[in-house]
Amino acid sequence: MIARSGPATRAVFFDIDFTLIHPGPAFQGSGYREFCARHGIEVDPEAFDMAVEGAGTVLDVGTGEYDAQVYIDYTRRIIEGMGGSGPAVETAAREIYDEWAACHHFFLYDDVADVLRDLHARGLKIGLISNSHRCMESFQSHFALDGLFAATVTSAAHGYMKPHPSIFETALRQAAAAASESVMVGDSVAHDVEGARRLGMRAVLLSRAGAGAACPPDVPVIRSLRELPALL
Repeated sequence: MIARSGPATRAVFFDIDFTLIHPGPAFQGSGYREFCARHGIEVDPEAFDMAVEGAGTVLDVGTGEYDAQVYIDYTRRIIEGMGGSGPAVETAAREIYDEWAACHHFFLYDDVADVLRDLHARGLKIGLISNSHRCMESFQSHFALDGLFAATVTSAAHGYMKPHPSIFETALRQAAAAASESVMVGDSVAHDVEGARRLGMRAVLLSRAGAGAACPPDVPVIRSLRELPALL
């Protein structure tokens, strides 16, 4: 559990993708097939999961600065892993990257709205810190979450990605919260947990599937956001 002997929690920050929302069919094998077909590329949707796993190393490179081309290269690698080839692959990958920012392709996990509203009603400040190029105003309005957030920072707008300290520092400033009084909740040990802890924030790992990278023993691991309020 989160240690209760330190400062009281005043702010809770959340990752977005695979923490608050998950992609619909457009970003599954069938969706990739449709994207690619528009560009004359044939891919095997059954190879999608393996292609995603094989492309993961592309995201491990970089300096911490946000670079859209890294995500486009990642998407291109997925298409190639599904059997796609030819000069149009880059164009299809860029289209998929652009569409990732469109909220209508995503669904809110069913535990999110109630928990966020509960935390807000308790007087906690709530923030969003996302390694994405999604418009935060569109995100809030599309999912009917307006008025809940004291801070919203995306890496595309900020210039640096989690776990770079500056993106956390910016969110803390927006929320007027101290690191020692704040908690970061996300699905990535490397980006969310370690990035926050380096700055003196506490962290909670959300592992909805019950698997993933090893987490430090003093970091709580939850399967649902409904477990979070009891930890605060």
